[in-house]
Amino acid sequence: MADRPLLNRALAGLGTTVFAEMSALAASTGAINLGQGFPDTDGPSAVAEAAVRAIREGRGNQYPPSIGTPELRAAVAEHQMRFYGLAYDPDTEVVITAGATEALAAALMALLEPGDEVVTLDPAYDAYAACLALARAVRVPVVLRPPAFRPDLDALRAAVTPRTRMLLLNSPHNPTGTVLTPDELRVVAELAVERDLLVVSDEVYEHLVYDGARHHPIAALPGMRDRTLTISSAGKTFSFTGWKVGWATGSADLVRAVHTTKQYLTFAGSGPFQYAVAEALRLPDSYFTGVREAMRERRDLLSDGLEAAGFDVLRPAGTYFVSAGIGPLGEDDGVAFCRSLPGRCGVVGIPHSVFHADPEAGRSVVRFAFCKKAAVLEEAVLRLKGLARSGAAG
Repeated sequence: MADRPLLNRALAGLGTTVFAEMSALAASTGAINLGQGFPDTDGPSAVAEAAVRAIREGRGNQYPPSIGTPELRAAVAEHQMRFYGLAYDPDTEVVITAGATEALAAALMALLEPGDEVVTLDPAYDAYAACLALARAVRVPVVLRPPAFRPDLDALRAAVTPRTRMLLLNSPHNPTGTVLTPDELRVVAELAVERDLLVVSDEVYEHLVYDGARHHPIAALPGMRDRTLTISSAGKTFSFTGWKVGWATGSADLVRAVHTTKQYLTFAGSGPFQYAVAEALRLPDSYFTGVREAMRERRDLLSDGLEAAGFDVLRPAGTYFVSAGIGPLGEDDGVAFCRSLPGRCGVVGIPHSVFHADPEAGRSVVRFAFCKKAAVLEEAVLRLKGLARSGAAG
């Protein structure tokens, strides 16, 4: 036993995440944590009360159906029709999961065989690499490069080989904030149809888009509905990340495959919260407009502050993250910069390199979260401006 590592070899190098490291650093130094992407305020009180009511009424206190409560599956189907004109049968084409990450893990383990290639946009949410490793699949990154962070569609096409099984998309994109355009999505869809590829589309930031940008689900494009599994969750839109309520929609065959795997992961979860999220998804349009506008204001507050502090700011079209180049500060190592930042000015960020298959691709870019109270962001901006006053060397 001593000759064999205890950790599955597929997960070698995927130890404690940089998010845990930076959050611990924030706690030990008293720094403002703009690293991990969670809001510092709760979502709508009416939605919270709906969860309390469900608990008191005994709904969801025991195991809910593994595929999800009928109420939430119906609400998800209604949401897809209401916002995108996509029709899904709530009984066979919707599955509820323990957050979007479980939906992603269940989808990749269900739909991939060892050695299958999966083309991803790079940088990417760090769970992608871990889930692909668990599925024994091969990650094939197509790099989004600053300052535009647009996909190179020729490179995307070149990345597809006879071994490619799936395209793994994320739009609005974490960490860059890129929102794929209808033209870009059309090219991706045509490639998927031409090469008979599955598409898993992570759309958790679907309602957080700014400056006239719109989110367009790839499932709505010709030939894509039955080959696309769309993933989203309640965490980002409603600011209840701790509830871990996610979902996937797609053809009955795709959803059945995901559910088959999901039932052996958590079986079911978040019982009372499923009833509350069903009510949240039916909130009026004014809620979705309001949360988008509030996040845009916070984006601008932090982006303006970073610019004043000397960063090269890449203002995002979506999500709640700002990416910023550290070159103008005389820095080129994002990991070292982020580790020193709490001591230098009392703010925590995340180096882009941890999101890349090749860390050198994001070496001099860092990510900051703006899903915080305005007062917190204002204090963070004040602290960051101290970098410019004290000089880049620290």
